[in-house]
Amino acid sequence: MSKETIKIYIDYNATTPVRQEVKTAIIEGMEIFGNASSLHASGRLARARIEQSRNAVASLIGAPDESVIFTSGGSEANNTVFQTMYRFSLEKENRDEIVISSIEHPCVLNSALSLKKSGLKVKIIPVDENGKINTDELEKALNGRTLLVSVMTANNEIGVIQDIKNIAAMVKKAGAFMHTDAVQAAGKIPLNAHDLGVDYLTLSAHKIYGPKGVGALYVRKGAPLFPLIQGGHQEEGLRAGTYNNIGIFGFGKAAELAASEIGKYGENMSAMRSRLRLGLENNIPHIMINSRSKDTLPNTLNVSFPGAEGEAILLSMDMQGIEASTGSACASGSLEPSHVLLAIGLGPELAHGSIRFSLGWGITESDIDYIIETLPPIIARLRAMSTVSVK
Repeated sequence: MSKETIKIYIDYNATTPVRQEVKTAIIEGMEIFGNASSLHASGRLARARIEQSRNAVASLIGAPDESVIFTSGGSEANNTVFQTMYRFSLEKENRDEIVISSIEHPCVLNSALSLKKSGLKVKIIPVDENGKINTDELEKALNGRTLLVSVMTANNEIGVIQDIKNIAAMVKKAGAFMHTDAVQAAGKIPLNAHDLGVDYLTLSAHKIYGPKGVGALYVRKGAPLFPLIQGGHQEEGLRAGTYNNIGIFGFGKAAELAASEIGKYGENMSAMRSRLRLGLENNIPHIMINSRSKDTLPNTLNVSFPGAEGEAILLSMDMQGIEASTGSACASGSLEPSHVLLAIGLGPELAHGSIRFSLGWGITESDIDYIIETLPPIIARLRAMSTVSVK
């Protein structure tokens, strides 16, 4: 196979390809064109298929169907939670503090910080060198004024998995609400919203081989929720707008597949990640593994290459048919180093020289071996051009 035909996509945390089974569900769903809010036969058929998809999504996280609200994606779901907290704070004036971790996704971080303009206080809890939230600092931050704590289940850049069940228990003891962004965790590790003890949990279809533009928000029974989008009666009046039939159908199929394959996924990805890690460590000197917690997503490996700049590594790999990332796709284009890597103690130079490899269905051992063969000369060439000494 010539280099011109090589394409190895290893950026699955940014987005995933739509699986063939999901494409089929979407194509078939195009024939179900009725407005799910209509009472005639076409509308009832669309509504039945939407409810079937809701069941599949709810089952993925061990939740009752009625607790799942469809949205346009993870960002909308997260924004809905934070805007709900603002409106709820107007009713509960003694609760005006939001707590988040220092490694949250930009849509959580910026949603929280935007509330400071509305008078709410935001506390950011540090993490250790592995990316685990400092529970001692969290406990100190919790008090009678805490309204919401938001900690992501698994980080999109380094893959660290938080002990959400323990964190939620601490939050409940303080009388606050608990939200977790589980966009990166869903379909990769088992999740049960009830067992975790959270009030809100965010999902997105395009991270689990579904279509873009559709996501979901789990809301525990009794937890407050104010609609972010005003309009009609859809989703029990909690999320207005005509239903995205084909998007929701695709999401449902993707969730069904993810739930049935989660054990196989974990074994396969863990083996591939270990093969990649060992290959890089054995063939490239002076590298740093940033996905180092024992509690890490099975598909995620973040590596720093001292003496080589991340964007230059990416472009060089891309020329060889390898598509990876320097971190969050939502932060691409930014010249700032990753806030996640800075939070775990890396300096700006190491943070700028980091690559995230995120694996998924379709990656083969030969793909991994090609990366291991191709990357060492790239790093050696870039280091030779650098003014930074590598030791």
